[in-house]
Amino acid sequence: MTHGVGIAHAEDALNALENMAKDAKPIGLKDYEQRIAKAQQLMREQGIDAMYLNAGTNLDYFTGLKWFPSERLVGAIVPAEGEVTLLAPAFEVGSLTQAMQLPMATLLWEEHESPYELFVRFLEKSGFTEGKLALDESTPYSIVANLEARYSAAKMCDAKVITAECRMHKSAAELALIQTAMDMTMAVHRATGAMLHEGITASEVRAFIDEAHRRVGASGSFFCIVLFGKGTSYPHGVSYEQSLENNDWVLIDTGCKLHGYHSDITRTYAFGTPTEEQKTFWQYERQLQQAAFDAAQIGSSCESVDDAVRHELAQLGLKADYQLPGVPHRTGHGIGMDLHEWPYLVGGDQTPLASGMCFSNEPMVIQPEAFGVRLEDHFYMTDNGPVWFTEPSRSYDDPFNLA
Repeated sequence: MTHGVGIAHAEDALNALENMAKDAKPIGLKDYEQRIAKAQQLMREQGIDAMYLNAGTNLDYFTGLKWFPSERLVGAIVPAEGEVTLLAPAFEVGSLTQAMQLPMATLLWEEHESPYELFVRFLEKSGFTEGKLALDESTPYSIVANLEARYSAAKMCDAKVITAECRMHKSAAELALIQTAMDMTMAVHRATGAMLHEGITASEVRAFIDEAHRRVGASGSFFCIVLFGKGTSYPHGVSYEQSLENNDWVLIDTGCKLHGYHSDITRTYAFGTPTEEQKTFWQYERQLQQAAFDAAQIGSSCESVDDAVRHELAQLGLKADYQLPGVPHRTGHGIGMDLHEWPYLVGGDQTPLASGMCFSNEPMVIQPEAFGVRLEDHFYMTDNGPVWFTEPSRSYDDPFNLA
């Protein structure tokens, strides 16, 4: 049996976990003020008069206001200079004010009024009509269309040039939250491997993982993929229930959130004895993961990291260009307040690697209709190169580095 797998009862594995989040510090007011200041500097450099942040991740990142987008317009208008203004339904002002982290002026609309008319009048009154209005890239088209009907589309642009540039470069406080979240999920992975037993279903494992995340201090799993046997050859899962059998190949991909920041770790291993082909492909995966890590150097493009994986695939005799048997998807994604965010380790992404950027490293190698191997760890960039958040698995029979 694989080291650390199938060695404990579920309740014992859960009881061995402890709250790892109690000392984690959330993002504070000073951080939000610094983020707005950086955004405003970028706006001035690019001739952008104002930026609209729709309810969702970007609003949360820049102001600390957590609010789910709906049919009622809620967002913030960030000028290139001056105070941020919240645009929101008047009847929600109490709840919104309580939820605010960054103090904002308010621009309120009643239920019978058009928030878009109010928005454009505010821009005109504030003199934001000569430059450009940058729109949060997550803004629904219904909002964009209503603004286009009232404001020159030629004067609008994608706010990604501001939002992504700010969010790609994590601060020390952000890195600390991601590190703790990763440590929490790694503890959950170890507990999950320990409690596996023949006959357990994938849904039972997912339920265990959700509870395990709660035990380590999260609100549960943000997502969870559990695959057995042939199911592991499908990167994001199968639609049918699975039961674990002796000598099954196991793939578990899961993560949580801590004060708004994500973890995301995958482990692949055998419940019992792996085949020689599985051992070989597991080693291929580890080599590919290491090739990506070694290629991640300051100033190199994100694309070059994926290129290194494609080169290694060719050396291994596998298909190199997103075909099977090989690696059918990108090498990795950025991570932070969104599980997948810019930039991406994929062909075509020319973004230069810079300090503070965080990435998954998961070039999943697949033998079609047989099995797949995904080892997913994350790293962040420093001036001296990449640093792992979690140590990669050392061997196919010691996926949790327990030996």
